[in-house]
Amino acid sequence: MYLGIDLGTSSLKIVLLDSQLQIVAQTSHDLSVSRPKPLWSEQHPHDWWLALNKAMVTLQQQYANLLSEVVAMGLSGQQHGAVLLDKHGDVLRPAILWNDGRSMQECEHLMASVPDYAKITGNLIMPGFTAPKLAWVAEHEPEIFAKIDKVVLPKDYLRFKMSGVFATDMSDASGTSWLNVGKRQWSQTMLAATDLSLAQMPELFEGNAPTATVSAEIAKRWGLRDKVVIAGGAGDNAAAAISINVINPGDAFLSLGTSGTYFVADNKCSPNAAAGLHTFCHCLPNLWHQMNCHLSAASCLSWWASVCQEKNVELLMQEAEQHNYLQTHALFLPYLSGERSPHGNPYAQGVFFGMTHETKRADLTEAVLEGVAFNFAEGQKAMLASGTTIEQVAVVGGGARSLYWGKILATALQQELLYYKDREVGAAVGAARLAYLSVNTVKPCEAFVNPSIETTVQPDTEKLTEFQQKQLNFESLYQHLIPSFK
Repeated sequence: MYLGIDLGTSSLKIVLLDSQLQIVAQTSHDLSVSRPKPLWSEQHPHDWWLALNKAMVTLQQQYANLLSEVVAMGLSGQQHGAVLLDKHGDVLRPAILWNDGRSMQECEHLMASVPDYAKITGNLIMPGFTAPKLAWVAEHEPEIFAKIDKVVLPKDYLRFKMSGVFATDMSDASGTSWLNVGKRQWSQTMLAATDLSLAQMPELFEGNAPTATVSAEIAKRWGLRDKVVIAGGAGDNAAAAISINVINPGDAFLSLGTSGTYFVADNKCSPNAAAGLHTFCHCLPNLWHQMNCHLSAASCLSWWASVCQEKNVELLMQEAEQHNYLQTHALFLPYLSGERSPHGNPYAQGVFFGMTHETKRADLTEAVLEGVAFNFAEGQKAMLASGTTIEQVAVVGGGARSLYWGKILATALQQELLYYKDREVGAAVGAARLAYLSVNTVKPCEAFVNPSIETTVQPDTEKLTEFQQKQLNFESLYQHLIPSFK
């Protein structure tokens, strides 16, 4: 048996795979986010550990016999979060999360102080990343910064609590701004720029490598056998890629979750930092990936539903589809939490534009769906400009339930989109697969069966010209509003 744990922002999920890598059990536990000030987003690591223990108790009550057969587990999680620990391993302050935007000034200072930062990290330094968060703590909470013994990422705090070991994987470390992404090692230059040292960093591993074993105390508490291996694991997006076999160059997926991700696997490191494109290590050796991360995707639709006081999101989608897309001239900028790719602007905001007395609810729902699609398309331009080859694109996440949205996305991207039968499985399964690889000698490309395709969605060629014009209007609107956001 192989256990996969995914520490998300809104919930912690666990899946249990059998020897044939089929899901035999799963559970989850909800989490909440604290926003004490504008641009802030925090969670307390203790809540993650509490959620994991509660979820394991739930599994133990129902599947004790299966848990006793677990030989390895993998970890996945939200990236970039700053978990600060003192010399006793105690948490110094709430973790600053991936969608926190407070550290823009620190980003600018770091980029100015290390002129070749992009060559080292392969990326812009953005407020969501970990290094500027630590620079913010040093500036605004120096008494806390002085006590830091270790900085770990969210999923790796769970590893520490399970094993006492400080470790992380290459994919998660890529999102810190401390990793030399091409060389797959910590950059002492970038660490020094934030007054940190190698001794304060976790040890680096590939995602499929063993890193530690579960402690005897925790194994007994959860009903596990002795010495269950903990694999390196992955950041949530890289783990999601493993769950659907996006490991060959040109394979890609588009995730429509709370945030939106466009992820393309590659066997080379080809950064295009100036365009806001993320270039990270994949969680397998000698692989990298390029990625656009949009801070609001399907969450835009749930936000719009709450504004409309409409509990049935599917009804909103049906109204838009019956309304016949592209009849609306309204535009929507989906920057409800600021934006990372391709703009790197935490001050960006959501905008409806182009409404008249004739504008109806369905028009604005359509504008929301199109706005998210146009945002993905703008990010895709950066990938293609860097020489990335995109062979096939799968759609996953909660937003993948709507094939109507798929038609809009396919047309905006001018890409055929694949929809798998199990398209909401995600990062927990990827983490469990990495656990399997950590204790079995097998090539990743030969280990897993490709998922079954339920359907494909083609671009609407008749609407292509109109979409291209709306794309230009979308991009122009953002540029005109930049001064207003600040």
